[in-house]
Parts: sequence; C-alpha cells; structure tokens
Amino acid sequence: MHGRRVLGEMPYYLARKGVWRVSRLPPLTRSLGPVIEPIAAGGPAAEFRHRMHVTGRLIEQLPRFDSFFQVFDHRVKDALAFALRGFSVSARYTFHIAPDCTPAEAWARMSGKTRNVIRHAATHLTVRPIERPSEFLNFYDANLAARSRTNAYGTLIMRELVNAFVERQAGRLLGAYNPRGQLAGVIGIVWDCNNMYYLLSSRSQTTSGGAISLLIWAAIQEAIDRKLTFDFDGFSTAAAYAFLSGFGGTLKQRLGVERLGTIYSVARTIRRGVFHGSREAFSANL
Repeated sequence: MHGRRVLGEMPYYLARKGVWRVSRLPPLTRSLGPVIEPIAAGGPAAEFRHRMHVTGRLIEQLPRFDSFFQVFDHRVKDALAFALRGFSVSARYTFHIAPDCTPAEAWARMSGKTRNVIRHAATHLTVRPIERPSEFLNFYDANLAARSRTNAYGTLIMRELVNAFVERQAGRLLGAYNPRGQLAGVIGIVWDCNNMYYLLSSRSQTTSGGAISLLIWAAIQEAIDRKLTFDFDGFSTAAAYAFLSGFGGTLKQRLGVERLGTIYSVARTIRRGVFHGSREAFSANL
C-alpha cells in the first residue's frame, strides 16, 4: 500500500499436509503470482525498480511456510525478486493461439495428423454446448469410476467451480455427442478479458481421443470469434506436449518459484528415496 492506494497484491493458498504448512496452487488453478500496478512515468528502468520493490514488499508479508510453490501467469515476469530472496526459479510451458488469426489460418497451422483426427471425429460426433453442469459432472465422475480412479481435484470443489463459472457466464461446457445422442467426450473452458483457457476434459473408455481434439478445435474457433487468446493452460508430460503441440500453438513460458524449509527439504529427500519411482515422489507440489 501507498497510503490508501494498492500498489501490488499477491494471492496465495494455505493448506496443511500432515504437520507441514504448505502453499501451492489450489485445485484447478494453473497459475498465480503478484499483480503490480505500473507507474505512470520514468521509463523502463524506473518501472523495473518499482516492480522489484513492490514484489519484495509482498514477499516480506507472506506467512511462514514449510513449502511454498507457485507458477506465474506468462505475463508475470517478477521472479527475480523471489530468486534474490532464496526462492528457486524454474520454467513451465503452455501453448497459445492468438486471436488475430482466422479459423482457416489456425487450421492450416495444425499438424496433418491432428487435422485428420479432427476430420475423422467430425464424421460421427456432433459438438454442442452442455446446458446443465450436472450432465458434465456426472459424465466426468462416471469415466473416473470406470477407470477405478478418484477425482484428483476433489469432487465437491470441482462441482462448485463448474457451477460457478457457468452461472457467472465466465466459461462454457462443450460435449461431443454420438449419433445416439450420448456423450462421448466433454471439455470445460473458462475465460477472462484476454484469454480463454482449456481447463477440463474427459472421454468415455469406448471413445477415441479424437473426441477431445474435436472439442478443442471447437473451443479454439470460439476463442477466435470472441477475440481471445486460446491458452492450452500448461502441460507437464511428454505425452501431453506431443498431443497439444499438434494444434499449432505458440510456445509460451511460465515461471515457477519454490522455497522449502530446511526440515521439510530433508523430509522430502528421504521420502523420495523411500518411494523412488512413484509419481508423487517427484511432484513439485509435494
């Protein structure tokens, strides 16, 4: 604050993991990070000093955590202030499709394999909005149950979020329906003033991956129509990269910051040794 004027703010999430106080990305939140009000004059050097100062003050106000981890939105470039205060900085990535292209141009930028998958899916699936969130959520839960999996985000949290963005008209649910009128695949997209984000997807076990490709292509076209950047909202595996890169987006970097308390760091190292090879052992959000 400067008087009554807010110069910067930074959301964070507090959770308990056993005896540990941790701050990570909340469920279904891909990025956070500080938001700094720019100064009116002074040039780039003065703006940089301003951002460093305000970000530093925000860091000083953070509570004590045994583990702190955030991934910043691609527009947030303030990781240096964190690095100078003992945080480690790493890179994550996402793909963007800019709104200044036409659907024909976006189609031409895709790989031939992705276009063929979409064409094939379009011969037997029809894309249309899902009007009732319960239809989306029940389909999502049924697919998890069929694979003997649980909802990684939390069923209640997902239901609250999906109902909220549909009610507030800040997102949409799209379904791919087979000739019998049954859902074969679904995606959830959300948007702000600048971007549309690919948030959620699911398909039945008997449906090929082409259903999701077809739905993503429908969402890309809607983003272009709304003059919004389509953001694939990140990926963390080679398989996800291979799938998403076929849509012809531009690679964008997101910076991540992390700081661990000494005792927590030792405990995590031991846990990694004990559970070597497990998925969770190598999670940045342990």
